[in-house]
Amino acid sequence: MNAAIIIAGGVGSRMNMDIPKQFLHIYGKPVIIYTLEGFERHPEIDCIEVVCLEGWEETLRDYARQYGISKLKWITPGGATGQESIRNGVYRLEGELSDDDIAVVHDGNRPLVDSGVLSDVLRVCRRHGNGVTSTPYNEQIFRKLDEASTREYIPRETLRKVATPQAYRYGLLLKSYKRAFAEGIGIYGSAYTNTMMVDLGETLYFAAGSDKNIKLTSRDDLALFKAYLRMENE
Repeated sequence: MNAAIIIAGGVGSRMNMDIPKQFLHIYGKPVIIYTLEGFERHPEIDCIEVVCLEGWEETLRDYARQYGISKLKWITPGGATGQESIRNGVYRLEGELSDDDIAVVHDGNRPLVDSGVLSDVLRVCRRHGNGVTSTPYNEQIFRKLDEASTREYIPRETLRKVATPQAYRYGLLLKSYKRAFAEGIGIYGSAYTNTMMVDLGETLYFAAGSDKNIKLTSRDDLALFKAYLRMENE
């Protein structure tokens, strides 16, 4: 079985809006529904769990019914941090998934998940035990000498940008989160599942990515999202 864990527990403070960004309406539809529709339509996704911001659970259920998200099976409370939210989602599926089932972790505010990208993440995970969507890094990266200067750069050919969706064998994912929170490894700051896995000694395997797979964190991102939707409609 392939289950999606959609992380929608953030408050969206950087948007400076009255409601969380995942519940903003874009062209009459909530952002979280755009995200869920990508997983609802995909033939290899069997069920969906949403880790939801506390107090918005009933709103999410209402939207899911309204827009026909029939694969939504679980709504789980979010945590105080991103890693706590993912952990809550992973723990909720204990007893629901077997060790060999695949769990796909995805940001609820990445609403343009591509079907081909999701297929490739699942393919790589079936082969290697995990798969992380990735794209080449096309900018130059320099290390700071101080706040005003530099003398060292990182060759961009050695870099990949990694985002969600990320797929993991559920047994590995559950064991890793239990160890990470017991030992305080890879759970602080900007840590995410992929960085935690590397901190725990796992090798990650790249899957296909897409430059359209934007994360909505600012008003500029919303404008770009709207532009992509207009292009698709045209």
